[in-house]
Amino acid sequence: MSEPTSTKPYLLRAIFEWCVDSGFTPYISVLIDSQTRVPMEYAKDGEIVLNIGPLATSHLLMGNEFIECTARFSGVARELLIPVAAVTAIYARENGQGMSFPAETHDSPPQPQKPDREATSADGPEPPKPSGGRPTLRRIK
Repeated sequence: MSEPTSTKPYLLRAIFEWCVDSGFTPYISVLIDSQTRVPMEYAKDGEIVLNIGPLATSHLLMGNEFIECTARFSGVARELLIPVAAVTAIYARENGQGMSFPAETHDSPPQPQKPDREATSADGPEPPKPSGGRPTLRRIK
């Protein structure tokens, strides 16, 4: 018998739809591997956080293997290709509610070109910084 289809892409689409329907901004956290196509100058420590909301992206396609879209970085449109396996979390920027996933990538992430730069995407606001009373998403390994 073949291995069942992963539930991860379906959960990503469900949380994305919940965010959009609720008026929240969906963000994804991505571990960068050799298949990930994102602007490396916005990555930090082999990871990037991206705003994938309708106002930040165009031509968004959330498939079972890849998430594809066009997003603007400092006013320049860039084509993104993100393996679903590399997504470690999806959450609403406004309240931190969402879901995290175990890392599935197998190759080591490339080093970011500008490690001192904050990870952000699509001319949208930066991801929230943890604060005293605001809920945050924590990965437990």
